Amino acid sequence: MAYIDYYKILGVDKSATQDDIKKAYRKLARKLHPDLNPDDKEAEKKFKELNEANEVLSNPENRAKYDKYGENWKHGEEYEKAQQQQRQYQQQNYGGGFSGADFGEGEGFSDFFQNMFGGSGGFGRSSRGSASGKFKGQDVQAELNLNLRDAAKTHPQTFEINGKKVRITIPAGVYDGQQIKLKGHGNPGVNGGPNGDLYITFNIPVDPNFERIGDDLKTKVAIDLYTAVLGGDVKVNTLDGSVNLKVKPETQNGITVRLKGKGFPVYKKEGEHGDLFVTYEVKLPTNLTEKQKELFEQLKNS
Repeated sequence: MAYIDYYKILGVDKSATQDDIKKAYRKLARKLHPDLNPDDKEAEKKFKELNEANEVLSNPENRAKYDKYGENWKHGEEYEKAQQQQRQYQQQNYGGGFSGADFGEGEGFSDFFQNMFGGSGGFGRSSRGSASGKFKGQDVQAELNLNLRDAAKTHPQTFEINGKKVRITIPAGVYDGQQIKLKGHGNPGVNGGPNGDLYITFNIPVDPNFERIGDDLKTKVAIDLYTAVLGGDVKVNTLDGSVNLKVKPETQNGITVRLKGKGFPVYKKEGEHGDLFVTYEVKLPTNLTEKQKELFEQLKNS
C-alpha cells in the first residue's frame, strides 16, 4: 500500500495544532467542494483525499497511530495486541524463540502483521490454539457543512465516507460544532469484530443576514428617515419568508424589536422556535434638492 502523506494533503506541518488542521480543512473544503467544481474529476478526487486526511488527523487518537504506523494506522491496536500475544506465545512455548513454530498458514492475520513480524504468516497454529481475536473497527470522524437555512429544517442528506454512501436525516436546530454518532457506520471490524462508529461534526458558517445566538436570531433592517419619523410599514426577512412590521413614529436609530417565535427551531423540540430580534438602521437621505434642503431648514427653525 502506497504511503499517503495526510499532512501534505492538508498543507500543514506535523507540528500543526488541532486548530491548524481544522482551519486548513475548512479552507480547502470550500475550494474543492464538488458543488463548486462540477464535472471536475480531479477536484473530486482531491476532495475525497482531503476528507480522508481530515478524518485521521482531526482525531488525536487516530493521528497518534498514523504518526506511529503510517498507512497501517488502522491496524495499530491489532498490531500492539498481536505483539503482546506473540511475546506470550514465545514464553509459553519456546522460551522466547521462534524455532519450531508453525508460520506456514496464518489464521486471519493480514499482510500488515506478516510485514511487521518479518515472517511469512501470522501466529499460525499450535497445540494451544489460535492467537487471533476479534477487534472493533476504527471509528471515523467526518465533517458536514450546512448553511444556516439548511440547519433550520429537518431534511435527509447523503454523503460518502470511505467509498460508502451514508444517508442520514438531519434534525432541525443543529448547531455549529455539534457532533452526532452513527453506531456501526465506521470502518469494518477485524476477524468478525463489530464495525466502528461514525462521528459527524456539523460546520455552519456565518450567515450574511442572520446572527444566531442559541435559538434566537438577530438581523438588521434599513428604514428611511421619513418612516422613522412618521411611522409606517417595513418588510422583514425571516428564515421562512418575509413579514410586514409596523414601525412606530419617532423610532430611533438602533432600536430593537422582538418577533416572538420567528427565530431558530429548537433542537429536537418540534414546533418550538426562538425569537427574531430586529434592529432598525435609519438611513439619512442623500442628494437632496435645494427645495428639500429648504424644507429641512424650515423644520429646523420651527
